Amino acid sequence: MSKQTDAISMLTADHREVATMFEQYEGLGDRAKASKKKLADQICTALTLHAAIEEEIFYPALREKSKEAADLLDEALVEHAGAKDLIAQLQEADPEDDLYDAKVKVLGEQIEHHVKEEEGEMFPIAKKAGLDMAALGSEMAMRKDELAAAM
Repeated sequence: MSKQTDAISMLTADHREVATMFEQYEGLGDRAKASKKKLADQICTALTLHAAIEEEIFYPALREKSKEAADLLDEALVEHAGAKDLIAQLQEADPEDDLYDAKVKVLGEQIEHHVKEEEGEMFPIAKKAGLDMAALGSEMAMRKDELAAAM
């Protein structure tokens, strides 16, 4: 776990980490089934933890401070629901399944879209909203460690 305590830095670092994993997945050949499964599982775990701390801590804090962010937060929750559905399918699936790679690709595209909106629209609003990013970040880091230990 990194020692970054600023909430936005932490979430952005998560975004980069997952983007890198999706790129690595794309680079795996058709026969790398075990590697694909392992990497897809890592992606699913990282996204599950990330979504949890956003939904439990970051989003409610932002919603409380900013009326301007309400629509973005609603969209983000719907996007999370879509991602969770694909994550559940991937966790049940096998890399041998016909649509496995397609599901990973679509999940990656959904996440890429979600990240663009968060970083381009939501985070600037959050910075203006006067949230205590350091306090939020440390709360999120503790919760993420808690959830990771439970998984």
